[in-house]
Amino acid sequence: MPKFYEFFAGGGMARAGLGPDWNCLFANDFDHKKGLAYQANWGTGGELKVGDVNSVALADLPGHADLVWGSFPCQDLSLAGGGAGLRGKRSGTFYPFWNVLKDLIASGRAPKLIALENVLGTLTSHGGKDFEAICQTFADAGYKYGALVINAALFVPQSRPRLFVIGVHNDVEIDPGLLTPEPLEPFHTKGLCKAMEGLSGTARENVIWWNIPTPCHRNSTFADLVEENPTGVIWHTPAETKKLLAMMSATNLAKVNAAKRAERRMVGGIYKRTRRDENGIKVQRAEVRFDDIAGCLRTPAGGSSRQTIVVIDGSAIRSRLISTRETARLMGLPDHYKLPRNYNEAYHLTGDGVAVPVVRHLAHHIFEPLLCVKAVENQEAA
Repeated sequence: MPKFYEFFAGGGMARAGLGPDWNCLFANDFDHKKGLAYQANWGTGGELKVGDVNSVALADLPGHADLVWGSFPCQDLSLAGGGAGLRGKRSGTFYPFWNVLKDLIASGRAPKLIALENVLGTLTSHGGKDFEAICQTFADAGYKYGALVINAALFVPQSRPRLFVIGVHNDVEIDPGLLTPEPLEPFHTKGLCKAMEGLSGTARENVIWWNIPTPCHRNSTFADLVEENPTGVIWHTPAETKKLLAMMSATNLAKVNAAKRAERRMVGGIYKRTRRDENGIKVQRAEVRFDDIAGCLRTPAGGSSRQTIVVIDGSAIRSRLISTRETARLMGLPDHYKLPRNYNEAYHLTGDGVAVPVVRHLAHHIFEPLLCVKAVENQEAA
């Protein structure tokens, strides 16, 4: 059974994606509320350490992990953030996290695999310098690495493109079938390729291109996940829905009118944005999408508001906040996953997480095949 450490663990969504055949030796998150959700779902076996990653010591990490997963905070790297990048207080926790990895490596416990996940803004933050710094840490630590951009919309009805950087220790033999000699779409995007082209020295020399299949066509839509009788939120009154529609531009109202004529139930996701009207005055607008997928979930404290949904069935129009169970479904979590009772806490937990089926796809097509290959040094010793 492969073993792993999960840093910035949140509610354990990477753990959910890896699945029951993986053994979690250690997990860490600084948020005690997320820690309670983690324990509610994964038990109190002692693997979770709640506290700042700066406080994690080598002695806290039992055994020898095959994989270290790190979904380090994205706020300073996202488009909605302040642009601080890896110098920021939150995204800058990448460095103390990596210090733990350096201690592991120095003690002879280097993990075979290291996987990082973050927002696409990582590629362009500080003109690409932050991405280059991350890549250089892999090269300096003795890892080849490759990056992938995967949109969770391939698996669940939510637009959620994310960057994954996956490093493999130089002692691990890589099956050539897991690699491609050059970037391939859809997982090697133009933006990713441009960022890779900006690398130099050993960071560039250690680049590999992971070759993974695209999943089968997703057969679920946003409408399939919507609850008729949600917990924690209530349907708006007709007056509240009318007020929401009044916040829409003519273009967005045209989308609503088209949805009325669709001859099927249509579910749209709405975010409120500040836009300039025809006179250049800033006004708040309600912007809707009816493409059968939800907008990217964000935390309630982020730069964008919580997502509102509108359900249209012929001439009938209803609206309300998205429920926390719906956000969990959009992240690929099963309905038996235990969510915090507080709405904002549950929304924060899911909006901060990694999409479960994306992790499973990576595990199935990269992690598990690699861990079935013995280290080069072991083969030589045999």
